Amino acid sequence: MDNTLLWKEAKEFLELSYKELHKSEQHLQSRLAEVKEMIEQQGYYIHTTEELDYGAKLAWRNSNRCIGRLFWNSLTTFDERHLNTEEDIFNALLRHIEYATNEGRIRPTISVFHQNTPTKKVRLWNHQLIRYAGYRMEDGIIGDPHSLEFTEACIALGWEPKYGQFDLLPIVIQLDENPPKLFDIPQHLVMEVPLRHSQYEWFEDLELKWYAVPIITEMSLEIGGLTYSAAPFNGWYMGTEIGARNLADDSRYNMLPKVASLMGADTKSNISLWKDRALVELNAAVLYSFKEDGVSIVDHHTAAHQFKLFEEKEAEANRQVTGNWVWLIPPVSPATTHIYHKPYNNEVKKPNYFYQKKPY
Repeated sequence: MDNTLLWKEAKEFLELSYKELHKSEQHLQSRLAEVKEMIEQQGYYIHTTEELDYGAKLAWRNSNRCIGRLFWNSLTTFDERHLNTEEDIFNALLRHIEYATNEGRIRPTISVFHQNTPTKKVRLWNHQLIRYAGYRMEDGIIGDPHSLEFTEACIALGWEPKYGQFDLLPIVIQLDENPPKLFDIPQHLVMEVPLRHSQYEWFEDLELKWYAVPIITEMSLEIGGLTYSAAPFNGWYMGTEIGARNLADDSRYNMLPKVASLMGADTKSNISLWKDRALVELNAAVLYSFKEDGVSIVDHHTAAHQFKLFEEKEAEANRQVTGNWVWLIPPVSPATTHIYHKPYNNEVKKPNYFYQKKPY
């Protein structure tokens, strides 16, 4: 990014954030002069810890695909920009996992590592910090098909595969152009929920489980013209992410045929609505299991209601809510939510989180 554009984005961010943080005009003008000088001298500037924290929160508020934005201002930011080794970064990621998990009472958290500069870049290869491996076998796929490429990349880097359905993948950290390094997450730090059903005893025999905290790792964070290519963040799960996507999609764990069969549904006829019935019960099992184990989760009806409250709060603050309708509607019973019946402007505002090209 050239200096002119960087200064433009920096100025827009600082003016917005200092206004919302109720900073004085004198404070703002002093900071703008300081930032402009840094950009002119070195081609970039450095956020204060307060700017980084608020920028990360604004990025969540601006995330068009997220239904959970009501809680944007509750995000905890760990400023890890001072870390310079893979080992230190890994230890910071473990701290993130432990803090965010909080024995099941999930806390929205982001860890931000060094910003991208001409001489410095931190990259985490993972899609999520916690994720299950996927293996191509002669007779099919074992584990999570979504993880096939990353699992193969890990094996090529020396990771030892276990060939199970729910094997935790390692964390892969790369600094600058150095070779990436692998680190295994200690099992005791990863909270997992074994899935069972409140009415079907046979459900437990499926031996399904899922991890408690979805820590998104593959996206960059952009604030005021600066890019942080390593800024893993998490909220808590909406049940459908697990029950209607991760475990249900035919390109993922594809559990609907087995669940429907065990329910006694006619899987040979679409008229029986076996997919719909199995989908509801699979989602009911996820919600029941997480609640029974005291792990934070939200159902899609409650999440939609929370999004409506977010819209109302934004209207009170004279801010327009942007959104990606396709992502905001839940994958189960979308027409039962107000989101389904409402158009949204999908304009992308910054600060925000952006997908990056895979490094492998």
